[in-house]
Amino acid sequence: MSVLCADYDPSRRHGHVTWRTHHELPVVEVVNNWVCASFEDTYRPPLVGDRIAQVLRAVQPDVIHVHNLLNLSFDLPAVARAHGIPVVATLHDYALVCPSGGQRIHRAEQYLCHVIDTKRCVRCFHDSPFHRQISFGRLAGARPVPRLVRSAAAVLSRRLPGLVGRFVRAAGLLPMTKRDIDERLAAARTVFDEVDLFVAPSPSIAAEFQRLGLDGSKIRVSDYGFVPVLRRPGNGSHETPGDHQPRRPLRVGYVGTLVWHKGVHMLLDAVRRLPADAYEVKIFGSPDVFPEYAAGLRTQAAGLPVRFMGAFDHERTAGVYAQLDVLVVPSLWLENSPLVIHEALMAGIPVVGARIGGIADLVEDGRNGLLYDPTSPAELEAMLRGLIENPDRLCRLAGALPRVKSIAEDAREWEAAYADVLQRRAAGPAT
Repeated sequence: MSVLCADYDPSRRHGHVTWRTHHELPVVEVVNNWVCASFEDTYRPPLVGDRIAQVLRAVQPDVIHVHNLLNLSFDLPAVARAHGIPVVATLHDYALVCPSGGQRIHRAEQYLCHVIDTKRCVRCFHDSPFHRQISFGRLAGARPVPRLVRSAAAVLSRRLPGLVGRFVRAAGLLPMTKRDIDERLAAARTVFDEVDLFVAPSPSIAAEFQRLGLDGSKIRVSDYGFVPVLRRPGNGSHETPGDHQPRRPLRVGYVGTLVWHKGVHMLLDAVRRLPADAYEVKIFGSPDVFPEYAAGLRTQAAGLPVRFMGAFDHERTAGVYAQLDVLVVPSLWLENSPLVIHEALMAGIPVVGARIGGIADLVEDGRNGLLYDPTSPAELEAMLRGLIENPDRLCRLAGALPRVKSIAEDAREWEAAYADVLQRRAAGPAT
């Protein structure tokens, strides 16, 4: 097995290819610095496409498993097909149809794109970090940029995104129109045709891609597999309600990226209405990924029983969930199949989640968790207040947590999927 990936690194030449190993796994890394002559080059970069074709000729894989084409090229499946290589893909997010990162949400207008409005996409893309990145690439050209300059530009972009965004828009370095987005969507539908099999980790994302034009016969719904997380003693799904003694204050947790579309600010809005001595919130996530948003959360949490715990290594996962009574997943975007929900289920922790996307596929409201309107901090507050006032309910929810598929089961399913597409490709088109 080999891994093909892209890296944004202006200190190296655009299109540079590095062959290396990671724990004995061969890795081929292509530098894509978003040096774009047009908007089409953002998703079909010519030089990166040439490098991909060279890699496929050198590696000669039996099958290609696509996880994301962002930073690579929409042409990858077609290149693979030209070489007689079948392609399977996992639908992790909406990057194929959303040029601003795959969340289908316009933060500046606080709008969830249930329907893709390409005029709105133009405005959203101009506000996105990808537009700043592309503009920097156009200024730098194909030449390497000193690492110090690259680091300074990256820090400025993260800490003052509004200022950088205004400069980029004023400079007009990459004009784009509604037609550009329409053409990108058409190119995405070409990818739909070129891929042999799509696997959707949730029914929600499968249904969304069918609405976007993907043939349902090409989609297989199969959730992710996981390495087990140790359960907290006294809070397992095979135990009877009442084995776990409820605690006071209620220990509420958030685990994940500190970014606007994950909705952490909605959780803070909700708990502000609760008695301060009845709960505590622990927020796990790095403040360095989106520092402006993280700083705003700290300001919002001032005076509340809220602790920012930072990031943690995978080895500490069980210990993190052992500090919680309930996990809140307050997402504002169409989540696929959130990893943190699976971790909580394996750790024996009930989930209170926003009723949106794949969250509702994993949490059965009132049976093994609770769901609320993602736009209503008041409804989230009422659910947490109910758990504070009736702590035995946590025990009943914990007693009904579903089983999570193991990574070994997932691997066996993928081996069967690879064998199936290889067999179908060898048999040729049906007559």
